[in-house]
Amino acid sequence: MQIIPIHFQKEIDSSDDISQLILDSFEIKDADILVVAQKIISKQEGQIIDLSTVTPSLLSQGIASQYEKDPRIIELILSESKRIVRMKNGIIIVETKHGFICANAGIDESNVKNGFATLLPVDSDVSAKLLCKKIKNVTDKNVAVVISDTFGRPFREGQTNHAIGVYGLKPLLDYAGTLDSFENILRVTEIAIADELSSAAELVMGKTLRCPVSVIRDYSFDFSDGAISELIRPDSKDLFK
Repeated sequence: MQIIPIHFQKEIDSSDDISQLILDSFEIKDADILVVAQKIISKQEGQIIDLSTVTPSLLSQGIASQYEKDPRIIELILSESKRIVRMKNGIIIVETKHGFICANAGIDESNVKNGFATLLPVDSDVSAKLLCKKIKNVTDKNVAVVISDTFGRPFREGQTNHAIGVYGLKPLLDYAGTLDSFENILRVTEIAIADELSSAAELVMGKTLRCPVSVIRDYSFDFSDGAISELIRPDSKDLFK
């Protein structure tokens, strides 16, 4: 398996065609998997907020004073969240509108102009599907796309890249019903391959390398209309609520 970085020299904005930038930078082959950083999707889709336009509520101001944070960022976090999961030590963990459990609802002030912040894409599955379709239309190549973002993990230090959108492959590889090396039947084993591909890709993408896209080549998978909702554990299986 190969992981190949694609570097962009320009800042992405709403006028850019990300699929064309990819094709101008790299020769795509059939069955390539493109891992695309959430940040450029958000920029291209206009999910950038000028903080000067945000009016924080009294609740946001209260939380901000407690944690010494910008109340405008708190207002955005609350507006992009279904619920607050935990607030402690200046960290706000929420469940986003998409169903992701993450810090600050994925709102980020890095790699944007001062005074601005990016939100997560409205629907990263749709974003991934659009990229696939555009590349197919231009090249007649069948590819899969994973949109990735950096999340923390409960009970472990450090962050890893996770999938927040997918098209062209199933995000889970289900081993249930297959036999292990001792011919025991596996019953519940599912591997989150979309997350693992995202984490592998981050090793070449980095945070400061101007590499918002990588190509994973020679990984065997079946083309499918997968959805990121398959990775979100339903309340009925949640052991921590």
